[in-house]
Amino acid sequence: MPHEARAVVAVKKGAPVEVLPIRVPDPGPGEVLVAVQACGVCHTDLHYREGAIGEDFPYLLGHEAAGVVEAVGAGVADLAPGDYVVLAWRAPCGSCRSCRRGRPWYCFDSRNATQPMTLLDGTPLTAALGIGAFAEKTLVAAGQAVKVDPSARPEAAGLIGCGVMAGYGAAVHTGAVGSGDTVAVIGCGGVGNAAIAGASRAGARRVIAVDIDDAKLDAAERFGATDTVNSRGTDPIEAVRGLTGGHGADVVIDAVGRPETYRQGFFMRDLAGTLVQVGVPDPDMRIELPLIELFSRGGALKSSWYGDCLPSRDFPVLIDLYLSGKLDLDRFVTETVALDDVEPAFGKMRRGEVLRSVVVL
Repeated sequence: MPHEARAVVAVKKGAPVEVLPIRVPDPGPGEVLVAVQACGVCHTDLHYREGAIGEDFPYLLGHEAAGVVEAVGAGVADLAPGDYVVLAWRAPCGSCRSCRRGRPWYCFDSRNATQPMTLLDGTPLTAALGIGAFAEKTLVAAGQAVKVDPSARPEAAGLIGCGVMAGYGAAVHTGAVGSGDTVAVIGCGGVGNAAIAGASRAGARRVIAVDIDDAKLDAAERFGATDTVNSRGTDPIEAVRGLTGGHGADVVIDAVGRPETYRQGFFMRDLAGTLVQVGVPDPDMRIELPLIELFSRGGALKSSWYGDCLPSRDFPVLIDLYLSGKLDLDRFVTETVALDDVEPAFGKMRRGEVLRSVVVL
């Protein structure tokens, strides 16, 4: 029978979120029921609340989560009640044209639970990124629940489900940062600092953090930045060139996702350098660049989808790095809050006061 749970719901566009009782079905074939233990407050949830991703209100928010499997549906063979999991919003289908070509990290038909979660009156909820984890319980496709070492505390482990994986993967997978590379990261929030940590672990010789907030730049140094640039009063393009022998960085990661930061990143690259966009832009944003510059500067302009990760492969690796002291996930957690505190946490995030607020259930 269905389970009743408290959850954070964006009822209508731009309105403050509400904590409401919802109904979560028992898992059907290929589905699992997860008791959520912790879920990070991510900018993507705010995008949903503001209607910047879609208009399918009401939305069940939350997607950056860890928890414990409570029940599994028919046909689920690799998970069992009691398993400790991190939730992923990519669950490769195995049969789309990308999966068939051996590129499951680009899966074009990612799996989600088939049954909807609902309000008590039966109104279907749209689960953010197919997860909906600002809730005591959530229903996901089995492929979205990635089993990891239970020694990792959920406040930290859940962050791998989105922000940390997106930033880390933008450097390691999309940007292919290698030993001796120079890297610049624009925007030193949670995703940007994860990119800094990833670039540092990949062997970058120089990792330059760019932001307008000195406190964030100080934090970036603790994640592995070798140099910092406050772009509020300094031309970041010239500053990065000055730190790289006048050439520019081999890889630039835009973790902000605004036209002005993308343009900075484009010109901040060395010739034949790579620009990776991982910050999520608003749908109405536009960028204009001289076509001759696109041709003459060469290199690659890439978008990083979820850090181009394969959750079943990458989540356990990042958890192992955390448990061995090589990836400080705890440092990303600025505060822990309750379900009722998500709306104030959005305000703190907008003001740049936190790397991550994490809801603990």
